[in-house]
Amino acid sequence: MSTEPLKNQIPKYRDIWVILPAYNEENIIGEVLQELFTRKLKLVIIDDGSTDGTYQIARDIVMDNPGKGFLYHHPVNRGLGATLKTGIEACLEKGADVMVTFDADGQHNPDDILPVCQPIINGEADAVIGVRNFDDMPWVKKVSNQLMNLITWIFYGARVNDSQSGLRAFNRKAAIALDIESREYGISSEIIREIQRKKLRMEEVPIETIYTDYAMAKGTNLKVGIKILVNMIRDVLK
Repeated sequence: MSTEPLKNQIPKYRDIWVILPAYNEENIIGEVLQELFTRKLKLVIIDDGSTDGTYQIARDIVMDNPGKGFLYHHPVNRGLGATLKTGIEACLEKGADVMVTFDADGQHNPDDILPVCQPIINGEADAVIGVRNFDDMPWVKKVSNQLMNLITWIFYGARVNDSQSGLRAFNRKAAIALDIESREYGISSEIIREIQRKKLRMEEVPIETIYTDYAMAKGTNLKVGIKILVNMIRDVLK
């Protein structure tokens, strides 16, 4: 057994569980899954009622990687929040100690998974948020994400540099503590709220984001942002 301090040890991929929510991602899901499987990660894939070939593609790849991936399927589209909740619960049932949420649209670099998990492995954090470089972000995304950071601070009192990032890591303690209610994109800010309320230790780690036309069409936009804002107001008024 190694006598090297835990904080100096690099975690092995097999110790990390990746939660991959997917909805109508047939154009990219196969490439994303293959990249993750080559890194010997444990995957929990949740198809959120896709109407294209997402589920079939994921099923075929999972079958080619026995024991490495677990595929779940929502019969109807339930939203990002409900999908992440399914993934977190599945990881907890399987005994995961470190879990990572990872977008299925190809915008994340799998090489960022280990750095995002490192503060948890080191015992320095319960939750970690991967922070995208806003200077490299297309201006429409930059404005909407900065606005969501401001709204998250105003309503939840949490200052974070990237409240809508999809690449996050949690230890088992944090995953159990999260009380998730939002079914849609509001889940991103809701998790920040939960980290704040439950007094969990949080760190932020820089990550790369791959901006393609396909990835740009996904995620938070003005319409989604308004819905999130309305839900936050309702939450505060409870």
